[in-house]
Amino acid sequence: MQSAVEELSPTSVRLTVEVPFEELKPSLDAAYKKIAGQITVPGFRKGRVPPQIIDQRLGRGVVLDEAVNDAIPRYYTEALRENDLTPLGQPELDVKEFEDGEKLTFTAELDVRPHIELPEYNGVTAEVDGIEIADAEVEEQLQALRERFGTLTEVDRSAADGDFVTIDLAATKDGEPIEDAQAAGLSYQIGSGNMLDGLDEALTGMTAGKENTFTSTLVGGELVGEEVQVQVTLQAVKEQQLPDVDEEFAQMASEFDTVEELTADLRDRLLRGKRLEQAAAARDAVLEKLLDLTEVPLPERVVADEVESRREQIRQQLAYAGMTEQQYLDSEQQTEDEFSGELEKRATDALAAQFVLEEIAKKEELGVEESELTEHIQRRAQGVGMQPAEYADQMMKAGQVPALVSEVVRGKALALVVESAEVTDGSGDRVDLKNLRPDGTYGEPEAQTEAQVEPAAEPAGQPEEQAEEQAEPGSEDEPKDA
Repeated sequence: MQSAVEELSPTSVRLTVEVPFEELKPSLDAAYKKIAGQITVPGFRKGRVPPQIIDQRLGRGVVLDEAVNDAIPRYYTEALRENDLTPLGQPELDVKEFEDGEKLTFTAELDVRPHIELPEYNGVTAEVDGIEIADAEVEEQLQALRERFGTLTEVDRSAADGDFVTIDLAATKDGEPIEDAQAAGLSYQIGSGNMLDGLDEALTGMTAGKENTFTSTLVGGELVGEEVQVQVTLQAVKEQQLPDVDEEFAQMASEFDTVEELTADLRDRLLRGKRLEQAAAARDAVLEKLLDLTEVPLPERVVADEVESRREQIRQQLAYAGMTEQQYLDSEQQTEDEFSGELEKRATDALAAQFVLEEIAKKEELGVEESELTEHIQRRAQGVGMQPAEYADQMMKAGQVPALVSEVVRGKALALVVESAEVTDGSGDRVDLKNLRPDGTYGEPEAQTEAQVEPAAEPAGQPEEQAEEQAEPGSEDEPKDA
C-alpha cells in the first residue's frame, strides 16, 4: 500500500491510497466466503459454493465490490496511522480506479485536527475584579437567616405583600377546565413572583375564603404559552414573625454565642464564596487570554456539528422546563439571530479550548491516574443526580470512557496553565490561586488535578435556572407555622 496527503486547508486534507491487487487477496477470499454463505446453489451446501460458481451466477463484479467495501476501511485506517493524521468526523470516500487484476485507488477527504503553534503558556497574565463585601450583603444574609428561623402565624386580615398564603388554583380555557392545571393546598409567598404572572396582584387585598379570577399564561403542560383564566381561592393568610437579632438568636441559628461572632462568620462565608467566584473568573480570563494568543483554525463542519449539538441540548432542557424556544428568547430579550450568534461563539470557544489544552497536555505528557478518573466520574454523577457506579456503567456501555479521560486531561492542562498565571485584581494585587482551597480558605497547596474546561453550553440565564424560578414555593427553608 502507498499513500499520499494533500493539504486542502489548515483543517482538511485529501488522502490518496493505492493498494496493489495482490494485497486485496484476503478481502477477495472474505468476499467469496461471505457470499457463499448467503446464496443457495443446487448441488452445493450453503457456504461451500466454489468461487467460480459464484462468478458464473452473480458475476465477478459483485465479488470485487464486496472486496473493496471490506478493504477500504482497513487501508484507510492504516493510511491515517502511516501519515499521523487524526480525523475529525467521517471522511468522504471516493474510489478513483479499480479493475479486476489492477490496483485499487481511492481518496478520502477529511477534516483533521488543526496544527497549533502554542504560545508561551506559563505566566499568562489576566485581570479580574477585586473582592468587595458591602455591609448590605451581610445584612441580607442575616435577614435570610432570620427568615429561615421565622414562624408563621395565621391572621384574620387582608393578604399583603410578604404574607404566606395557602391557595387553590384552577385554570380554564374557553370555559373548559384544564386537567393538568388544577392544584389545591399550595403554599405561596406573595411577592415572590415564582408561580404565575398576575397571581400576586390577584391575592393582594383578598381575605380567607374568598375567590378571585385573573388571566395568565401557562408555563408548563400541553397548553404551555397559552393565555388562560385562573381562579384562585384563598384558604389562609399567615404572617411571618421574625426573631430578634440577639444572643438568643445567634445561639439558636448557629454555633456562636454572640451576634458579633455570627455576623463575622456570615462575612467570612461571603468572602470565601467570592474568592471561589473570583477564582472561576480568573480561570475563564486565563483561558480566554490563552486563546487570544493562539491561532486555532477550526473545520466549518465540526463547528456546525457542535452548534447543532448544543442547540439540541437546549431544546431538550427547555422541553423539560416546560418552555418554548420563543418564550426563552423573550425572557432573555434576545432575537433568534443574537441567540444563534452567541451559540456559535460558545461552540467555537469550546472547540478552540479543547484543541489548545489537548496540545498542551501532549507537550507536557500529562496522563490520567485511575483515582483521577474515579473522582471525575463521581463529580459528573453527582451533577446529574446518579450513583457513581451507575453513571460509570452507563458511560462504559455508551463508549464514552475515552471522552471522560480526555476531559480529565484537558482539566489538568488548564490547571497547570492557571496555576502558573499572573492574575491581578482591579487594584493590581496578585490573586492567589495556588493556595486557594475548595472551601474558599487559603492553605498549603493541594494536588490539583482538574479545572473546569468547557465554556457553558447555554447562554446566560440557562433554561434549568428558569425552571427552578418557576417551581412552586415551599422549600425546606420556609418558615414554620407557629
